[in-house]
Parts: sequence; structure tokens; C-alpha cells
Amino acid sequence: MRDQDRLPTSPGFWRSPLRGPWFTSVLGLVLLVGITVLFVTGLVSYAAYNPGLSPVNDTTPDKGLLGFYLFAWPTDPVWLYRLTQGVHVTLGITLIPVLLAKLWSVVPRLFALPPARSVAHALERISLLLLVGGGLFEFTTGVLNIQLDYVFPGSFYPLHFYGAWVFFAAFVAHAVLKTPTALRTVRRRLRDEPKEGVEPAADTLVSPRPDRPTVSRRGAFGLVGGGSLLLFLTTVGQSLGGPFRRTALLAPHGTADPNGGPNGFQINKTAAYAGITAADTHEDAWRLVVTGRTGTVRLSRAQLLQLPLHSSSLPIACVEGWSTADQWWRGVRLRDLAALVGHDGDPPDVLVESLQRHGAFRRAALRANQVADPRTLLALYVNGEELSPDHGHPARVIVPAAPGVLNTKWVGRLTFGAL
Repeated sequence: MRDQDRLPTSPGFWRSPLRGPWFTSVLGLVLLVGITVLFVTGLVSYAAYNPGLSPVNDTTPDKGLLGFYLFAWPTDPVWLYRLTQGVHVTLGITLIPVLLAKLWSVVPRLFALPPARSVAHALERISLLLLVGGGLFEFTTGVLNIQLDYVFPGSFYPLHFYGAWVFFAAFVAHAVLKTPTALRTVRRRLRDEPKEGVEPAADTLVSPRPDRPTVSRRGAFGLVGGGSLLLFLTTVGQSLGGPFRRTALLAPHGTADPNGGPNGFQINKTAAYAGITAADTHEDAWRLVVTGRTGTVRLSRAQLLQLPLHSSSLPIACVEGWSTADQWWRGVRLRDLAALVGHDGDPPDVLVESLQRHGAFRRAALRANQVADPRTLLALYVNGEELSPDHGHPARVIVPAAPGVLNTKWVGRLTFGAL
């Protein structure tokens, strides 16, 4: 018996007295709520890219029915994407200790023999493998993306997209099977208050030979909750901005705003990374090409400055969960540029093309409602000074409530019309 207990397939191998249906049920119910919110905010983030507008906004191959389009992304309130993506990223980070504790609590079942006692049991085990593997994959790729550490093969966007659907399908199947049992277990515990450590002996999570406890279940919950609280406090500041940014110790865009005057706020992509040189943006070389119903016009920066200029106070919010404070942008309204090429009245959609040579989102499509918003600008200034090279000089797009990658920098061409 002692030799058999050396193998993880033996129930006696797992000797922690903390494992049991109540401990697992509480963690499972927390994840039931948290992961549902993560999936919903993930779908909202997908909608914010306007994936049904143009293939340049959504490069997911063969998405089929999974790529259903929710709605045209609004421009109000201007902090909408900051909120939804901030919740998505911060909650995902906060749930990591809960997820790890839940996996630890059920690990004996992953090694239970025989692998399949029936067809129904085999399907349950397969869904469990998809659930565990999908959960680890989604949380791992999400954390790597937040940390700007793209070590995974391929693009994060389709990997996380397909991984989310696989994980959530397994999660729904598991929740349908296990949630009623978890609720009954928690209710029974709340009514009867059994003695610490006492669990039904027939449950497969309960060790037949438990070790002496070194911590109570209450202490274990405190450890998991304390870890989640610590991660929350050291992450959420990157979404809140302002003085809270100094608390975001685990985020690349945390701590104080970078130095550098009015242009000294966070960026992901530098001009050097994008392959932008001074020769590309010099006033003698750079021209903005605007195409529409009546043809094409080419405008120098000096000519743009002769057009009516307007100002907008808008943040930048990115898929990694960070956002800036509101910056004061000044430039030409996109709808005024559309009018120059024959689109008076209600402007159409627009394809924005950047000068950048490297990296994703060199092109981005904006919906007509985004173009029509008077706060949407081809910005030439920020906070009273010209754009710096890293912030998109000589001109960049700024759109209320849009994901950061759709606020294209180093704009070279605008094409108005049906996309």
C-alpha cells in the first residue's frame, strides 16, 4: 500500500487535509462569476475593433460563426474602452491565485484511474482536459501580452481568440455539470457548519490518509484572497492612471508617467521600432494623401495647419489594459478632411494607412460614426506642442473610446468610402 501511494494515480498520494468538496466548490463559484465577466469583456473588446468593418481590423483566419459581430462600437463615453478592457485585464490578473488554487484542489482527479469508466465519463474527462489546458493557455498568453513579452508562436490576437472559445466551451460544459453540486455543498456547509477538516469520506478529493493540517481552510482562503488582492493593487493603477499609476508595479506602463514634457506619456510602439525615419516625416517629403468621391488631394503639414483646427481631450486605452490620462489633442477633424474629397454631410467609413514599415496594424478602418464624431481628429499637436516622433509626428489619428491600435500614428493616407 505504501508503494502504491508513491504514485499520483493512488488516492493516498494526495495527503493534504485541505482538499475537499467545500474548498473546491467555493473556488469554483468565484471562478464561475469571474470567468464569465472575463469572457463578456473579451467579446466587448473584440467588438471595439469593429471586426466586421474591414479585414484589416480582424486578421483571424477562418473564424466563421465564431467571429459574429456584436454592434457598431460607439464613441461615447470616451472612457468606455478604458473601462471594459481595464476590467478584463485587471480581473484576469486578480483571478490567477484563485485559478491556481482551484487546479491544486482538483489535481487528484486528473490522475484518477481508470481514465474512462463510460462514454459519459470519457467525455467529462476530455472536457476537463480542455478546461485545464484552455485556462492555463488563456491566462498565460494574456499575462505575456500584458507584459509585452511576445514569446508565443504566431499572433496573440488569433491565438487568444480561438483559445478563448475552446476554453469557454469547456468551461460552460463543466459549469452545467458541477454548479448545482457546488451550490448544494456551500449551502449545506453554511447551514450545518461541520467541524474544520471534516468532509464526506466518499468524495474523491478527500485523502484516505490525510497529513496533519499546517493551515486551516480559512487560512488557505486568506492566502488565496491576499494574493489576489496584492495582484489587484499592483495592476489596477495602469488602467486608472493619474496618481494610481505609481501603484502598478507589475505593469510595463505602471509607475509614474515617463519624462519628456507634454509628449511624456506612455507608448507601446516607438518610431524606431516602426521603421520611421526623419527622412519619412520631414516637411519637404511628407504629404497626407486624402482620397474620396471627388478624387485625391495631397496636403503638406503647412497646408493642414491652414484648415480649421479643433481640440479634444481624450485618453489612449490599449488592449494590454493600460491607459493614459486625458491628453489635449489639436488638429483637423476627420469629417472636415472627408468633406475636402466630396463627402459633405454624413461622412463614410475611412481606411487609415500609416508610414510604419514593421509591426501589426499598419492600416486600420474606422466606422462612419467614428469619422463623424467632432472629437475625432487627425492630430498635429498634443498638450500644446507638436507631436514627438514616438507619438506619431507629423500626424496621427485620435478617436474617442477606440482601442489604442486604431489611433494610427505616422498617418500617410486616408481613403474615405465603402470598405
